Amino acid sequence: MHRRAFRLSLPAFLFALVASAPVLASVQAPEDRVNASAAKRVAADSPYKLGAGTQLIVPAGWSIASEEASAVTLESPEGGSRVYVYETKQTSADTAVAATWQHFLPQADRKLRSTTPLQDADGWDNQQNYVYETSPDEKRSVTAQAMHRGDLWVVRLIDVSNDVAGKREADLALLREEALPPNFVRESFAGRTAHPLDAARLDALRAFIRDSQKTLNIPGVSIGVVQNGKVLMAEGFGVRELGKPEKVDADSLYLIASNTKSLTTLMLGKLVDEKVIRWDEPVTQVLPDFRLGDADTTKKVQIKHLLCACTGLPRHDLEWLLSPPGAPATLALSILSRMQPTSKFGETYQYSNPIAAAAGLVGGHAAYPDLEIGAGYDQAMATRVFKPLGMTRTTFDFARATRGNYAHPYALNQEAQQVPVNMAQNEVIHAIRPAGGAWSNVNDLLKYVGMEAAGGVLPDGSRYIQKSVLEARTAPQVKTRRDSWYGMGLETDARTGVRMVFHGGRMRGYRSNIMWLPEYNVGAVILTNADSGDILMDAVPRRLLELLFDGKPEAQGMVTFAAKSIETRVASARRSITLPADPAVVSKLASHYHNDLLGDIRVERSGGNTRFNFGAWQAPIASRSTPDGGSLLVVTSPGWWPELVMGNKDGKRTLTIRDAQHEYVFTEAS
Repeated sequence: MHRRAFRLSLPAFLFALVASAPVLASVQAPEDRVNASAAKRVAADSPYKLGAGTQLIVPAGWSIASEEASAVTLESPEGGSRVYVYETKQTSADTAVAATWQHFLPQADRKLRSTTPLQDADGWDNQQNYVYETSPDEKRSVTAQAMHRGDLWVVRLIDVSNDVAGKREADLALLREEALPPNFVRESFAGRTAHPLDAARLDALRAFIRDSQKTLNIPGVSIGVVQNGKVLMAEGFGVRELGKPEKVDADSLYLIASNTKSLTTLMLGKLVDEKVIRWDEPVTQVLPDFRLGDADTTKKVQIKHLLCACTGLPRHDLEWLLSPPGAPATLALSILSRMQPTSKFGETYQYSNPIAAAAGLVGGHAAYPDLEIGAGYDQAMATRVFKPLGMTRTTFDFARATRGNYAHPYALNQEAQQVPVNMAQNEVIHAIRPAGGAWSNVNDLLKYVGMEAAGGVLPDGSRYIQKSVLEARTAPQVKTRRDSWYGMGLETDARTGVRMVFHGGRMRGYRSNIMWLPEYNVGAVILTNADSGDILMDAVPRRLLELLFDGKPEAQGMVTFAAKSIETRVASARRSITLPADPAVVSKLASHYHNDLLGDIRVERSGGNTRFNFGAWQAPIASRSTPDGGSLLVVTSPGWWPELVMGNKDGKRTLTIRDAQHEYVFTEAS
């Protein structure tokens, strides 16, 4: 449901790729050869240079486990997870990667899954990404990235546990995105005057959207742009539904997913403005029943922390993604009561949907304490946000949204075809709707974005909300990158020298982004009805910056490369699985599994195919072999390809599903 600025992100399964060539890697890193006992922990994000001048940022809390002129080993605060960086002069990415393994881990022996080219960026060219085989019980990932500049190759090897990858997302992004060539300086728009978006520039943006929509095979794209309070563009490209002629436009509804968070925190801001609540008010004073799995963290949480991604609570999505249809809004509070922090309060960015959902419920309860808690939220949003801003079609009602002019969701199947997404997979978001359950369109969202870009002033000149209250939502709560941070349901990125406030949204078959430049009174909305719209979440803001500030033309390359990359990844992913699943594997399955938190999985067999039925939705399964000689099952649902590991416990068959920091075991049921 969430995005990062200017970074391609794809469904997790598309990274599960297989190639035949072996390559050096390691299961357990042997002791580093140089200065292994002299680890130096850094207290704050710290610039670091290798001998040839490669620039790095070592994240706060990480240790420099070993260093040489051309090499450095960095270790996570938890230990057991390492990033190795090596400068070398080689003839290709493959030889540079092999030399790096040989330098750090000469006894390694791990098989390569895939090699994928990466886009030229930040001064690097001929970049390649490598993914290595790991077994489910290792609970870790091993990757490498080779980067080229002149006669220098730089290779970054990442060998991290899944829990570290989950909780240290911002740290790993810092290591990845702030690795720059010697003497390279990023383009900056600081101090430049923004151009008016005249007819020629708007036509250039239209051409970019039109070409991107075709290149990425997105059925429908709707976009809007506002500058200095005036709507300059509000239109659509493509169709609502494949095979039918109806076009998307600025009135077409899309599920906007996590963009709902910024609307939710606006509602809280209105309540602060009305003195109903305070940003620094303890949550338990407003909602006494609010509980986390950790009592100490419960006491610390103020209203402003509910949407700050800074409490130390991790992603915890499976319990609502697999919830039954019609689950109540109290589901979010139930999940929170079991959630334990995995990092210190304020230590690092960890994005979590249930606590963001609680933000809306707390606000709704404060405004309407006599209503059911979900109804209180709905009423608070209607009276504080939708009605005063004139957002007449924005709704949380799936039945209402999916009548008439709405964009149907699509995602790629295993054959790289755009196919419909089962809406039941999206309907589960209704239970935690303050975090991602709103449906909206370009015309409604432009009213919201225009108000934000104008500092709380409406087009008629009246003030909707105090500027200080509005801006409190974008004040830094936790860092996400070197020059970016998360506030309250909003992210700010200043890497270009221009402050951009934004949030994105992802649900099955929907990708969206809202953004604005507060100093320039410019904003935009981008809505798509396909997972392949992922890259447009980043490319459209980049193209807008190019047009405003005469920036280097990078956006088109982002789209062109993404299309090629998706094609390569899907083809490789298809080769990695057996579909239909191997009969010898599925013959070992029980007919029914149960987990007390996630519910039931029923195994259905018909005509040589096996399906998992989760109740609200079902999908065929594929099988994949693992390096330890075992097998796992892949649910081939368009837009979501979760993996389940087969096992046995106490004489009963089991299926285990994991996210980065949790696992759930389904046990054979009678």
